[in-house]
Amino acid sequence: MNIRNGILRMSCRALAVAGLCTAFVHPAYAFLEDAEARRAILELRQRFDSSAEEAAQMRRSMLDLQAQIETMRREMAQLTGAKEQLEREVSELQRRQKDLAAGMDDRLRKFEPTQVQVDGLEFVADPAEKRDFDAALEKFRAGDFAEARKAFASFVNTYPSSGYIPSARFWLGNTQYAGRDYKEAIANFRSMLKAAPQHARAADASLSIANCQLELKDSKGAVKTLQDLVKAYPGTEAATTAKDRLQRLK
Repeated sequence: MNIRNGILRMSCRALAVAGLCTAFVHPAYAFLEDAEARRAILELRQRFDSSAEEAAQMRRSMLDLQAQIETMRREMAQLTGAKEQLEREVSELQRRQKDLAAGMDDRLRKFEPTQVQVDGLEFVADPAEKRDFDAALEKFRAGDFAEARKAFASFVNTYPSSGYIPSARFWLGNTQYAGRDYKEAIANFRSMLKAAPQHARAADASLSIANCQLELKDSKGAVKTLQDLVKAYPGTEAATTAKDRLQRLK
C-alpha cells in the first residue's frame, strides 16, 4: 500500500514536471515558427518587389522600345517621302535634260549644213544660205524685183563660195534686166556662165545677155551671142528662140 502510494506520488510529480516543461518549451517553438514565417513573408515580399521592379523595368523597356519603333517609323516615313520626292525631282531633271537635249539638237540642226539641190546642182549648204536664197527668190516670184535685186546682191556678197552662186547670179541678172540695168545684168550673166557653163540655166543666161545687148542697141553683139548660144546649147528651148531671133535680125 505504501509502495503504491509512493509510485502514485512519483507519477504525479513526473506529470507535473512534464507539464511544466511543456509550458516553458511551447512558446519558444511558436516563436521560432513565427520568425520563419516572417522570413518567408519577407522573402516573398522581396521577390514580389523584385518581380514588380523587373516588370516595371520591362514595361519601361517596352515603352522605350515602342518609342524607338515609332521614331524609326516616322524616320522611315520621312525617308520614304524624301526618297519619293527625290525620285520625282530626278524624273523631272531627266525630263528637262531630255527636253534640253532635244531642243539643243533642234538648234544645232539649224546650223548644220544640209544637202540641197537647185537647178540640177547638188551641194551642201548652211541653213542660213538656204534661208536667204529662198527668201530672195520668193521676192522675185512675187514680182518685187527691187527687193529681190537687193536680196540677191546681198547673197552674192555674203556667200561668194556658196553652191547657190550661179543660180543667185542668174536671178540677180534678171532683176537687173527688169530694172533696165542692162550692163550690170550682162556682167552677172557672164559671171554665171564663166563659173558654171553647164548650169541648167546657162542657155537662158546666154539668151538674156542677147536681150540686154538688143536693149542697148548692140545688134552685132547680140547676133554673136545668139550664134554662140545655138552652138553651145543645141536642142534647148533657148537655142530654138535664138534661131528665131537670128532670122529676124538678118
